[in-house]
Amino acid sequence: MRRLRAAVVLLLALGLVVGAGVVGWDFVKPLLDRTEEPVDYAGPGGDPVEVQVAEGDTGQQIAATLQAADVVLTEEAFTTAAATEPRASGIQPGTYRLQEQMTGEGALALLLAPESRISLRVQLIEGLRAVDALATIEEDTGIPVAELQAVADDPAVRLPAEARGNLEGYLFPATYDFEPDVTALELVATMVARTEQSLTSAGVPPERWHRTMTVASLVEAEASREEDRPKVARVIENRVGMGMPLQFDTTVDYATGKRGLTTSDDDRATDSPYNTYVYPGLPPGPIDSPGDSAIAAAAAPAEGPWLYFVAVNPDTGETNFAETFAEHERNVALFQQWLRENG
Repeated sequence: MRRLRAAVVLLLALGLVVGAGVVGWDFVKPLLDRTEEPVDYAGPGGDPVEVQVAEGDTGQQIAATLQAADVVLTEEAFTTAAATEPRASGIQPGTYRLQEQMTGEGALALLLAPESRISLRVQLIEGLRAVDALATIEEDTGIPVAELQAVADDPAVRLPAEARGNLEGYLFPATYDFEPDVTALELVATMVARTEQSLTSAGVPPERWHRTMTVASLVEAEASREEDRPKVARVIENRVGMGMPLQFDTTVDYATGKRGLTTSDDDRATDSPYNTYVYPGLPPGPIDSPGDSAIAAAAAPAEGPWLYFVAVNPDTGETNFAETFAEHERNVALFQQWLRENG
């Protein structure tokens, strides 16, 4: 009897469902849908958040980072978006400014947008003295000059022993992008490594790095036109080889802390190893930060007999070279004429 009653109930239930038809399914489907977990936020995003993509991160690792920061609801939201975007494999390491609770596609779009990447940009031009380069770095990064100077002796910086912890010349002129949490040691080591790269590319052996950098800094200070730089390097080598003093006003300016096109008798009498009017040979180290072309010129000077040169037109950088002092005097007269005509 119990079996009969159960069968009847079952038949009645089936009859009700079948009879309800579409109406029954419309009632049941929302209940079923509620059991499905969403995989993505609706977007477009909320509060800003910084997210770091590490060197070598895979797409799955990036997705996990985004989910942990509540940028995306699930890892799947990001990996699904990345799977249909060929550029996703080109996401660069760095710190990015995203938003909380974004869609996977929205997060991917920002990771591919250069303006979303947060970095500390430092731009150093050729010919800067260390004091000016360090001031620029402090302004751009907030790292105090004292901290930057303090790490110069750290072995990780790899300054040549002859530099004796002096960063002059070794803060390579270039544009750098650093992470917001960069340390003074990491920053200085990066710039010195870039100098080392330039020296290596120019074929300079490590035992000649400091001397080459010293010559290159003089070339950088004396020649604005790239075609003149190997010739200026040759004049330096010719004069040093003959025991003639270099007599460069740029080294006098470095010794006195001044800047200008000319020097006075008092300036040229300054007692400093950097004063090449008083002391023969090369100064003890660089006087500025040379770039690639100056380093290349110092590493491979042009062949020639020149002993003198002068920029006869500082506006254009036009420079005349001479083998004899008499010829040099005529070139100097052209420079003096330029000075008169330009006040």
